[in-house]
Amino acid sequence: MRLFLLHLFLGWVTLTPVSAQVLNSGLMNSDTGEHIGNLSIGAYLDTYFGFDFSRPEDGQVPYFVSMNRHNEATVNLAFVDIRYESERVRGRLVPGFGTYINANYQNEPGTLKNLVEASVGFQVFKEKEIWVDFGILGSPYTNESAISRDHLMYTRSFAPEYVPYYLSGAKFTLPLSGKLTAYLYLLNGWQQIRDQNRGKALGTQLEYRPDKKNLINWNTYWGDERSSDRPEDRLRAFSDVYWIHDGDGKWDFTSCLYAGFQNNLMDRFNSKVFWWQANFIARYHFTEKIALSGRMEYFSDPNSIQITAELQPPFQAFSNGLCLNLTPQSNLLLRIEGRYFYSSEALFQQTAQQTSKDKFWMISGITFSF
Repeated sequence: MRLFLLHLFLGWVTLTPVSAQVLNSGLMNSDTGEHIGNLSIGAYLDTYFGFDFSRPEDGQVPYFVSMNRHNEATVNLAFVDIRYESERVRGRLVPGFGTYINANYQNEPGTLKNLVEASVGFQVFKEKEIWVDFGILGSPYTNESAISRDHLMYTRSFAPEYVPYYLSGAKFTLPLSGKLTAYLYLLNGWQQIRDQNRGKALGTQLEYRPDKKNLINWNTYWGDERSSDRPEDRLRAFSDVYWIHDGDGKWDFTSCLYAGFQNNLMDRFNSKVFWWQANFIARYHFTEKIALSGRMEYFSDPNSIQITAELQPPFQAFSNGLCLNLTPQSNLLLRIEGRYFYSSEALFQQTAQQTSKDKFWMISGITFSF
């Protein structure tokens, strides 16, 4: 017991090494935490204060589940990460809490609302790295996950906010070469722990690593999306491509392009059932501890498949922003971000009587992990 407590204490005070390989946003970083034999224990805390200059009356920043509270100091996401890994068996339990959980898991019942990840996996063949994992899994879609620490900006782009952050089902991992890995998913549906219908969905990811500094992923999703809330929905087809460049020098880059199609019985032959987005993010390091990030993005959902606008116009909007990143220690990150939104239509509610084509959002965040 004393040895365990000593190891745990050292995990808090020792700087955590950073992996040299670019992170796959669908796979939570396994290099952090304190290792005790086959068991690893880590933790993550993301706190923030944000101010939406539209001043939403309900205190909720519209269109977002991440960092989405206005004018209050609170916790976006906090979790404990418990991992077990032996030669051919692995398991992971990540209970989570915070405003991200409150907003993003609304449709899940009971204690399932508090599971960021809960999975068990086994290696199929002793001499081949073919794995099967089953349970609640991280999502492979887009270049950003819910873990802000791992990404160039503090807030999330529109892109990850409107694809699954988590999946429930089975994942098959198949290395094709030293640089190419394929993943196949058999799922309950589009971000569903509790299945909304009797059908199942398929997802794929093709991960290409030309070198340690670059990652290119191509993902797909196919599934029947009918539910009690939207009984008219049928086949959803989705695909994204993203690139992450984690340089050892001054610059880091990432970009994502995706498009989706929703077959709807009411709009079966209407081209407006498509939605798409594009983003580009860059970060420049002034020193090892100070960096500046910038984002440009566009999101178009003219038929409200993913985003239901606050007002009547269909949702089509640009956003850009700047984020100052301060890293006093490797496991502590301080950020201040300003973000500007604008559209050709009055999508943003300013007051009960006034609407606007643009708005501004300021937010600061502190993340800590071990």
